[in-house]
Amino acid sequence: MKQFDFALAIGGAAGDGIATPGNILARIFIRRGLHLYAYNAYQSIIRGGHIFLTVRASDQKVYSHGDKLDLLLCLNQDTMDRHLSLMGAGARVIFNGDTIQPGTAGEGVRLCPMPVKELTDNSKNKLVQNTVALGVTMSLLGLDFQILEDALTLQFQRKGQAVVDENVGVARAGFDHASANFEPFPDTVPSGPKPLAVWTGNEALAMGGAAAGVKFYVAYPMSPATGVLHWMAKNARELGIMVRQVEDEIAVANMAIGAAHAGCRAMCATSGGGFALMTEAIGMAAMMELPVVFINVQRAGPSTGVPTKTEQGDLWQVLGASQGDFERFIVAPTDALDAFKTIPELFNLVDKCQCPGIVISDLLISEGTFSVDPDDINMQPTIDRGELITEPSKTDGYLRYKDTESGISPRALPGLEGYVHVVASDEHDEDGILISDEFTNPHKRRKMVEKRARKFQTVAQEVPPPELEGPQDAEVTLIGWGSTYGVIKEAVEQLKVEGVTANHLAIKWIVPLHGEAVTDILSRAKRTIIVENNYSGQFYRYLRSETGLSVDGHIRKYDGEPFMPHHIVAGVLEQLAGKTDRSVPVQEIMV
Repeated sequence: MKQFDFALAIGGAAGDGIATPGNILARIFIRRGLHLYAYNAYQSIIRGGHIFLTVRASDQKVYSHGDKLDLLLCLNQDTMDRHLSLMGAGARVIFNGDTIQPGTAGEGVRLCPMPVKELTDNSKNKLVQNTVALGVTMSLLGLDFQILEDALTLQFQRKGQAVVDENVGVARAGFDHASANFEPFPDTVPSGPKPLAVWTGNEALAMGGAAAGVKFYVAYPMSPATGVLHWMAKNARELGIMVRQVEDEIAVANMAIGAAHAGCRAMCATSGGGFALMTEAIGMAAMMELPVVFINVQRAGPSTGVPTKTEQGDLWQVLGASQGDFERFIVAPTDALDAFKTIPELFNLVDKCQCPGIVISDLLISEGTFSVDPDDINMQPTIDRGELITEPSKTDGYLRYKDTESGISPRALPGLEGYVHVVASDEHDEDGILISDEFTNPHKRRKMVEKRARKFQTVAQEVPPPELEGPQDAEVTLIGWGSTYGVIKEAVEQLKVEGVTANHLAIKWIVPLHGEAVTDILSRAKRTIIVENNYSGQFYRYLRSETGLSVDGHIRKYDGEPFMPHHIVAGVLEQLAGKTDRSVPVQEIMV
């Protein structure tokens, strides 16, 4: 049976109301049980600029926004000028025929001009064209108008019946006009076995924190991490979570550490610039042996960089966060559902190891929109607080940093009877007293450094090593980390069509890396190519430093936009042909 795989894009400027039709169409797709992936390319201004929202729906799971567009909704002339030439045979282009000149379309591209003034009784509301376009879209997809009417009612009911009636009326006019004048798509839109849910990566990270038992969340707003704060603030009262927005990321990190010291699970999120301010405090959490989770949602840098564009450019920043040698977990989730599941897993690890944990996401995951089966969302995961002392004792002489065989010292919360201890940012003895008060005792310093390292080695064994996906004897092994997982997975399938067998090694856990397992897998590969969303090959440099491994080729993208599957396919083919060992895809769609 032929797979249904449909992608549409809505283009316009900030302020043109792109989000509303995008949300309505996404809701329609997921309620039919279709899988969904959406990516919004936008600028860092409130009004103006160019925004390009891509929504892809399929009866099979999709992992990226794909390569093709079947339908383009142009809300302004700029969108038409940028994207019309890229539309292929069979595609449809919807636009306001009163205000937009289409230009020359490619062969087989069907233009669908809307006489918006006529259909809306000359309405002066500019955004009414969006609702007309929704009606046209439903007709082209061969869907019943009642589905759209229900969606519009749900969207606008809080604004009153008059607003609902107006939007339903103009959508109906667009639907009827399209039915009479435009040929619909030949493929029927199927229904899946059951309705799905939809969320963004940031919402998944926040929900993962709630499921993990986070009771304190603190942040300073910084895109593209702000969505975590929004979800937490919206749901905090119901879930019993204290949420604080404070003056800067220095305060954020220190407040999170204070909450962790008091015994509650604490989390915070920012992007690279904010994470830079947090780094001294992260080292303090390591010295105090406190479990805290920090989230860095990467965007294009350095400095302010390109605030609304994606990149995998902060790997070395998180690897080197703060000064000195200390233990930390670093994990790069592969998509929204993986991000949700990773947060409770990470909290268990940092509680056991009593050290900081860092989640390294990026704009593509955190602001991407994903469908999800509600049955896959477990809000009651296993919680393991490690060696946490919760009962008072009359015994004197508690050693907070006791030098145990495992390196893990039983942790008592402040205020618990019988467990007085000192906590500070300086090096200390087993009882927490600063060793600088003893003329920097070298033996005690060495003992504490080795104790902290030993506890990490103990807990790190619980982290699963990466596994190779695909045939063992493939011609090419593609290596990626974090958000490149989905696009590489789809590229592997496209390479099959080109006659190339490929497999995929996705690295999720950056620290610990499991270098032996990675070495074993890659030493058996015929040809290795690393795929990264950065200029310098940050993961390659890290991999080589940890394992000594080299690779045969690289595919790197650093223009602010994410990979599309054909970018990777083209890179693999040109490297197999011996043309280069470093491919840099060109972004065809100017967003």
